[in-house]
Amino acid sequence: MQKIAVIGAGSVGFTRKLLRDVLTVPEFADTEFRFMDISEVNLEMATNLCRKIIADSGLPATVEPTTDRREAIRGADYVMCVARVGGLEAFGYDVEIPLKYGVDQCVGDTLGPGGVFYALRTIPVLLDIAQDIRETAPSALLINYSNPMAMNSWAVRRAGGVRYLGLCHGVQGGHALIARALGLPTSEVDIIAAGINHQTWYVQVTHQGKDMLPFLVEAMEGNPEIVEREPCRIDVLKRFGYFSTESNGHLSEYLPWYRKRPEEIDRWIYAGSWIGGRTAGYLNHCRDKRNEYEEMYPQWLSEASEPVAPETRSKEHASYIIEALETGRPYRGHFNVGNTGLISNLSDGCTVELPCYVDGNGISPAWVGALPLPCAVACRVSINVQEMAVEAALTGDRELVRLAVLHDPLTSAVCSADEIWGMCDEMFEALAPWMPQFNGGGRRWPDLPLPNGGILRAPRPAGDWRPPALS
Repeated sequence: MQKIAVIGAGSVGFTRKLLRDVLTVPEFADTEFRFMDISEVNLEMATNLCRKIIADSGLPATVEPTTDRREAIRGADYVMCVARVGGLEAFGYDVEIPLKYGVDQCVGDTLGPGGVFYALRTIPVLLDIAQDIRETAPSALLINYSNPMAMNSWAVRRAGGVRYLGLCHGVQGGHALIARALGLPTSEVDIIAAGINHQTWYVQVTHQGKDMLPFLVEAMEGNPEIVEREPCRIDVLKRFGYFSTESNGHLSEYLPWYRKRPEEIDRWIYAGSWIGGRTAGYLNHCRDKRNEYEEMYPQWLSEASEPVAPETRSKEHASYIIEALETGRPYRGHFNVGNTGLISNLSDGCTVELPCYVDGNGISPAWVGALPLPCAVACRVSINVQEMAVEAALTGDRELVRLAVLHDPLTSAVCSADEIWGMCDEMFEALAPWMPQFNGGGRRWPDLPLPNGGILRAPRPAGDWRPPALS
């Protein structure tokens, strides 16, 4: 029986998806889930809805809710983090304070002032989770979905001392979009993507052995819907020669060219959805969704749940990784790991997103080599910001935070140095409750060794050997 702790389980929609995915694996029908959240209201909603899914599917799995993180983690085999530290209140500051200074973010959860300050308050929580794992579940694998993925992952690998893996679904989404543009089934289009989270690039796209990269611009521009929805991504594809994994709205805020002048933003965004690049798009979407969950909860609880079945399994990596580790059935996906020469023209130690292979022996990242130079240069600019922000998060160095934001490509395209210092001061004040390391006498986190390289599966205790499951 697997024991899976979900930290931040009050993320009602995503938690239900992860639970359903795990339960589609026959060997995991009796999984014990421990849901933890600081919001008792959200925790109750997620627990009741997930228990209903289990009951309606006639499965023996269980869900145990708690507001005690340490108890949720104790003895777990896997710990999934889906938490948004500071919730919508802090998220509002991430987006709305920079907007006063002309920094227009669509999402603000990866780079920019929003991404930096999001990391500063998420990293301490992830390191506390890591401490709980070291002390109560030392063999557990920490699977993190919380953004900013690259900075969070870098910090946990440096100071967490636990086995760790960072996951995102951007590669899958872009893969499907490329296949649609080419008029081919996704299953017939082979890809290799590599870079850093939310700036990962499809460096190889093939169909039955044929290189499809030369046809991507024509394919994208030949689809009116894609042209309307992805103007920024197509422009980058035409200039760089490679397509980015990330959505139009995300990509537009990681580069200094698309959101620097208010009168030009409309040219590069798709206003029909938040992900297209609207100002504060994701913040407003989350605010709307919060109300939707509260309004729809009684209806969801009263109607029959969709049965758990293989065909309902999502493309999220987590369940496939656990299945591969526990049963030996191999899985290939694109995950966030430390760069140990895997991408040769990006900094060693930074967080890279690239192909990995999983089976009963563990998780094995693939060597990629050098990224195409335009892609590598764009990534390096972001990595410089990430490196300073991670160091600041671990040491409580306010000046380094300001310097990280100063070097952010979009912010530096819009603001003067004095404006950036003033913006950061406002954000420090507003977000102080979630950033203990900057409040005087706060914690400092030393570097810790990673067990088994940080991601390989730890050996099971003697006497706990299990034969591989038969499919």
